[in-house]
Amino acid sequence: MAKLSLINREEKRVKLVKRYQEQRALLKKISLDPNLSLEERWAARRKLNALPRNSSAVRLRNRCRLTGRPRGYYRKFGLGRNMLREKAMRGDVPGLVKASW
Repeated sequence: MAKLSLINREEKRVKLVKRYQEQRALLKKISLDPNLSLEERWAARRKLNALPRNSSAVRLRNRCRLTGRPRGYYRKFGLGRNMLREKAMRGDVPGLVKASW
């Protein structure tokens, strides 16, 4: 089980990303627009840099829904490898069977 503080930090980041998503996209679009003046683009870039760091989607980390483990994450199932294996062995994941040859 991952530390609760790390899981809570990740949840906080998810909320911030959702909150600033539209504003961030607009500022990014303005800062990359070649038709605008250099000063306008720089102003947009400064505003973008003034936003909280954790509002950037790049800072999000996929974690297992059950344990919070950050590594060995399977996006399709939303679980870490350990929990996926346990659930597959119990038969909780339909269509997933252990390989045998």
